[in-house]
Parts: sequence; C-alpha cells; structure tokens
Amino acid sequence: MKTLKLISITSTALCLYSCNEKKVIAEKYNVIYILADDLGYGDLGCYGQSKISTPNIDSLAKQGMLFTQHYSGCTVSAPSRSSLLTGQHTGHTPIRGNKGGEVASEEEGQYPLPANAYTLAEMFKEAKYSTGAFGKWGLGHPASEGDPTKQGFDEFFGYNCQAQAHRYYPTHLWHNLQKIQLIGNDKTNKTVYAQDIIHKRALEFITKNKNRNFFAFLPYTLPHAELLAPNDSILLRYLKLFDEPKPYIAPKGGDYGNEMNYASYCSQIAPRAHFAAMVTRLDRYVGDVMKLVDSLGIKEKTIIVFTSDNGPHAEGGADPDFFQSSGKLRGTKRDLYEGGIRVPMIASCPGLIAAGTKSVHISAFWDILPTFAEMTGVLVKSPMDGKSFYPTLIGNIDSQKKHDFLYWEFHEQGGKIAVRKGNWKAVKRNILSDPMAAIELYDLSNDIHEDNNVAVNNPDIVQEMEQIMKNARIESEVFPFQ
Repeated sequence: MKTLKLISITSTALCLYSCNEKKVIAEKYNVIYILADDLGYGDLGCYGQSKISTPNIDSLAKQGMLFTQHYSGCTVSAPSRSSLLTGQHTGHTPIRGNKGGEVASEEEGQYPLPANAYTLAEMFKEAKYSTGAFGKWGLGHPASEGDPTKQGFDEFFGYNCQAQAHRYYPTHLWHNLQKIQLIGNDKTNKTVYAQDIIHKRALEFITKNKNRNFFAFLPYTLPHAELLAPNDSILLRYLKLFDEPKPYIAPKGGDYGNEMNYASYCSQIAPRAHFAAMVTRLDRYVGDVMKLVDSLGIKEKTIIVFTSDNGPHAEGGADPDFFQSSGKLRGTKRDLYEGGIRVPMIASCPGLIAAGTKSVHISAFWDILPTFAEMTGVLVKSPMDGKSFYPTLIGNIDSQKKHDFLYWEFHEQGGKIAVRKGNWKAVKRNILSDPMAAIELYDLSNDIHEDNNVAVNNPDIVQEMEQIMKNARIESEVFPFQ
C-alpha cells in the first residue's frame, strides 16, 4: 500500500510538472508596462505617423516586436484598465464603465475595484516581485478597497482620480495614501507639470529595484486632454510647424482660475501643437526608461511594453483627423469600431524577443495577466478570459493558442457591443433603447475601415455573433447593461 501510495504521489507530481512545464522553466524577467492615455493606433511613427516625432518608441519597435492586431480592454479608461488588471473582458471584469468621477468635497476617485479581484499586480507579488504604479489610477478613491495599495502595488504615485487627471497642473498627487501638495500649483497658478514629477518617481522606482525582480506599471496621462504642454523646446518646434485654424474655447469652469472645474479642459489657442508636443514628451519619457534600463545593466532581463488604453480622443480641441490618429481604422475613443479599441503595442527585450519583428497575433488587454503569469510561473486560480501570448513573444508561434472570439461592451452613447471572431467583426449599437438592434457585420480581411456592412449576405455568421453577445457576459448589479 505504501508503495502504491508513493507511486500515486509521484505520478501526481509528474503530472503537475508536465502540465505546468513552461511555468516551471520560464525565466523571470522584470516588466515595465507603459500605458499611454488616448493615444491612437496611428499616432506613432512606427505605425505610420508623419507629423509627430516619436524616435524613442520607434527605436523600441526596432529592438523588439510590433503588434498589429492588439486590442484595449474597452474604449474608455476605467473599464479598459480593469480588463488589463484582472485578465477579464468587459463582460466579466468588475469595472465596466467610468462610474463616478465627481470630485466631492471630502472624497475623490471612481467606483472601486473590489477587494476580491485578483489583479496583475497581485500575480507579480505572488511571484516575489516588487510592484509599483506611477500615473493615473481611476479604479477606487483613496483608502477604498480599490486603492492601488490594496490591489497589489507596493508603491503608487500619481493621480488617484481620473477626473483630476484631466489637469496637468493639479494641486496635489498621491503617494500611496499620502496627499502630496504640489507647491506653486493652485487653481490659478501653474508651476509643476505633474507628468514630469510622476515620471521622475517611476525612474526612481526602477533604480531602487535594479537588483531584484520588479513590475513597473506606468500609466502616464499623456496625451489625454486637457491639451497643455510645458513651454519648452518640444512645444516651440510644433508651434512653428502647424497652422491652428480651430482654437479651443473652454466652457465655464474649463480655464484655470477660482471657478475651475477639474473635470473640464482649459482653452487652447494651439491645440495641434500642444497635442503633438504631449506625444513627443511621452516619447522622451520612454527614451528615459530605455536609457536607464541600459545604464543599470538590466536591459537583457527587462521586458518593456508600450501600448495605449483606447483609441484617440477628440476632446479639448484635439484633431484626430488632422493627425490621422486612427491610422486606416474607423472611429475614435468611445467607438467599438477598430479605431476605438485597436491600439499600438510594442514589446522589447534583447535576447528574449527577436528584434525588428511584427506579429499579427490577435490579442487583447485581458491576455496580459496570463502572459506574465506563464513567464513568472504563477498558476492563476482566478477565472480569466485571457490567453497567454508568451509563446509569440519568444517566437514559438506553433504553440500559440488563439482566441475563439474577443468581446467588448460599452455603456455610454446608448450602449454598444462588439465581437471579433477570426476576421469577422460584429458591432451592435443603441442596445439600451433597442435590445433587438440589428448587428453590423464587417470582414476585416478586406474591409479594415469597416465600411461595408455585409450582415444581409451572411445570416449564419450574424446568428453566431448574436449568440456570442448573449453568452459572453454575466450581468453586473453595479454596471447594469440591459
């Protein structure tokens, strides 16, 4: 009996090792995940942008892998970030909309990510990583269960509230649970550009953790409106370069002053120049990260990922048509057409990810958690919708698992749902007022701009998409969608 029991235990152990062999043998790399805010698929030089200079991000792409079919979690901030952190699409992730956002007298921030959510940061903590987040949070007001310090991050510095993150000269930021006053900034005076100090803290975190594994989450606010860049050489260049036919005039409360409303945007006589300067400033931040990692001698053990939380915005005077910010895609932020959810994504790590490569693998934000769980060897027990694309990163495409479908829902503008299955893309709009609204169907293999609705000619595909839309989600009491 003892012999049989020993054989049973040994067999079980071998099975566990075999089933998780990749997790056992995968090396642990540092991860720096840089998340731009409202940066479009076409806003980078390596994705076809010609008016805005992004040499560092373009260099990152040359050193690594550029993804052409990567998708955000949603088409606005909070649900997209919830999807990223939980490995679940918007039919399952806890935060499915920009709920809240009002800056109350004693509280700021959005509806909190629940305490029982299993996050990307918690996964890295399980793998013994040091974890830090620097930038915009938007998933729970300070000290709530959704606060970043209660969702797996050892250190947080930045905007807790995404409404306050509309301003680049706020009165304060947060370091963990401590409010940090920015001396010289009030509703009238603008002295400290918040993005610069957030970026500085991010570099300090990387330096401090150079001798151990770390996960640095850098959700910078650039180039989200308001359109406002420091008056430096970057801005001066673009002020000389562009005509400005449409100055942006803010409504009451938009401009800095005693009546300023944080959730609004300031007036801007040169919106094109400021938008371009903000993108180039973000590019310089990426260059700083790249140089620092190289100088610390950790370049070959650090994966740098760069992406955006959704498509380009048209707010505060932004002109996505002028910059062709969506590239060849249809739509912008708040659309579930490709331009609202397909985003740039670059991953680089010398020796691990082949330089100068492109991937057509279809992936989404909810794949990030399982990808790095495979790399670190963490066996995630929490339900996820994602599939690891670690095989793609290391060039092992024969073992890459593919999605049966991708799913999105958006609760504003009448309610929208989208599904991608293979090259088929289905979009349903105005479902809150008309649950039986007709499905639009597009064949992305020959209609990347989603111009030709072929639903009438493909009733079987439409029926299949309808069933996916019904079955891919569970109802949420907090974010009802019916």
